[in-house]
Amino acid sequence: MSSTLVAVTGAMSQVVVATAVVSGAIALAVTRRPAPALGITLDLLVAAGLLRLVGDPDWRTIAVTGTVVALRHLVSYGLRLGARSLEGAASDGGDRDSRSRPPRDLAGRLLKPAWLP
Repeated sequence: MSSTLVAVTGAMSQVVVATAVVSGAIALAVTRRPAPALGITLDLLVAAGLLRLVGDPDWRTIAVTGTVVALRHLVSYGLRLGARSLEGAASDGGDRDSRSRPPRDLAGRLLKPAWLP
């Protein structure tokens, strides 16, 4: 693998990580909601991990990228599950009509980005 490619993708992944932190902080400041801010940050961290895989993929880089992807899915699912339980508690008496929302499959819930409503 070309050393130039490794250097460029390594530098770009660091830029994307810095962008992730700044974007997450801005999203948190603007929306005052941690779920979209965390979703934006984790999505950009996944992008940074994928950039690092382009350069010189070793097992450590693969493991870190896989961990970030798994963490992103778990956190996104947990935030959506928590928001749904808060919606149920805030409704009148906790009764929700099960026909008001169509059930979604597990894959759809896990693959939906956290920043989407």
